[in-house]
Amino acid sequence: MSNLSTIRNAALLNYSLNPPVSSSLSCSSFTFALNFHNSTRPLGKNFRIKMSSDSLPQTSIVLGCGSVSVDFLATVAAYPKPDDKIRSTSLKVQGGGNAGNALTCVARLGLKPRLISKVADDAQGWGILDELKVDGVDTSFMVVSEGGTSPFTYIIVDSQTKTRTCIHTPGHPPMAPEELSESSLLAALDGARIVYFDVRLHETALVVAHEAVRKGIPILIDAERLREGLDDLLKLTDYLVCSENFPQAWTEASTVPRALVSILLRLPNVRFVIVTLGKDGCIMLERSDNEGQSSEEVDVDSLLESLEIRKNDSISNPSCISSSVTKLKAEGIGTVCGRIYVGTAEKIPSSELVDTTGAGDAFIGAVLFAICANFSPEKMLTFAATVAAAKCRDLGARSGLPYRADPRLASFLQ
Repeated sequence: MSNLSTIRNAALLNYSLNPPVSSSLSCSSFTFALNFHNSTRPLGKNFRIKMSSDSLPQTSIVLGCGSVSVDFLATVAAYPKPDDKIRSTSLKVQGGGNAGNALTCVARLGLKPRLISKVADDAQGWGILDELKVDGVDTSFMVVSEGGTSPFTYIIVDSQTKTRTCIHTPGHPPMAPEELSESSLLAALDGARIVYFDVRLHETALVVAHEAVRKGIPILIDAERLREGLDDLLKLTDYLVCSENFPQAWTEASTVPRALVSILLRLPNVRFVIVTLGKDGCIMLERSDNEGQSSEEVDVDSLLESLEIRKNDSISNPSCISSSVTKLKAEGIGTVCGRIYVGTAEKIPSSELVDTTGAGDAFIGAVLFAICANFSPEKMLTFAATVAAAKCRDLGARSGLPYRADPRLASFLQ
């Protein structure tokens, strides 16, 4: 019996015999885990246009290529010390993976996502497929291998610090580009409004990206960290969303604002780059072909500082402020014409903050929706922050993802 099977079965048995007093293990997640256990099925560019509610996207197709997994989420009172033995206060088993999470978000917002990824012909793999299908993600382009193991992640959620620690085990064997036939590739891209990559399956992703460029379909990349194959994909992308540490790690610039300028200079096809900052919100640099009213260069670090001062910290809901279009100078790097946006995150009361797992994926899912809806940048950033905050109010990457009819989203979708 595999280690995953042993741990999964032990977790299910432990819950059935010793359910935690304040467990948040939902019926749906427990059913998902049981399905894993019992499955025996055979193998088988005008960005700034605002739209009315009547023209909000209903059937826009979003194609994603990247990771899926099974997440085993254990909530603990405090993160264990070395050699400690502790008990979880709750347990949840659900689907995960950056691409799987982001496209689940897209589906719940009412779009039509398709996913290119790979799982094994095991109980975990069929469970991953089932959950995606239930949420409306088209899994017909996914590869199911005979034998091997599907990806899985152990996640420890610390109730005290509101942080999570992820221990990921990749699936085996990994996906190879030749496993995606030309006919499947063309069918997956047919009618797609945008293509999204989390850079996990970089060889397959590059094949998909080149065909998307050939067809004139824009690309969004999630740059979570430096990865093999990332540079080749970045050369093809139109939109870039990255984690807090990525811009400086990739550019070696001394500050985040300078790094954002460097990114736009090094990647001339990129229309905007967003860096997410967790509870501190986000920063976005949007390229502009119009130099604005003044041709005077403005130091990008100083401009960002002035915007930060303007933020209203007394507002709990997400907000966004921006500069005018100007020539932004990064000392020692160069100058780019554009506009900076500073978005704030929702201030979630401690009593409501449950888990930040997948918050970045929720943000990206909302950005994909906003691009399809032609939201203005200000509306896009506040919408994405609202969706991410909703996710953080439940355990796991998907349980808290809001649906299109959620009252919290009504003001954006009217």
